[in-house]
Amino acid sequence: MLRRSGGRVGLSRPRGSRYGMLRLTTVGRRTGQQRSVILGYFEDGANLVSLAMNGWGEPEPAWWLNLQAHPDATVDLVDGTRPVRAHAATGDERSRLWARWREIDKNLDGYAARRSSETAVVVLVPRPGTSEASRGT
Repeated sequence: MLRRSGGRVGLSRPRGSRYGMLRLTTVGRRTGQQRSVILGYFEDGANLVSLAMNGWGEPEPAWWLNLQAHPDATVDLVDGTRPVRAHAATGDERSRLWARWREIDKNLDGYAARRSSETAVVVLVPRPGTSEASRGT
């Protein structure tokens, strides 16, 4: 839908207790080619937050493996494109962001329990030198 509509349909902003949809474009860790995927997200200041899940199945999603190899990526949002750098939230940051996801999805802990490994909370930070990065969190 996103491609056919020229980017007009398929992306959305988070609102209230609902997550939004963005398109993340990474660099393939093996091919070096661009790879895009649609993800749910919420905003945490200037940062965008998603979960590294593969339908709650065991394997890590390819987009997350790509980001671990090449953390610089771009996101397409309803209002435009943004260059970002990804990292996995840890410690207090992870706890705080996981709790926020839990507000959005009441079954989050049950879904996560299906996996033998911890689900990464992925933070997409505006890259230094961009207008979003200067806004801070």
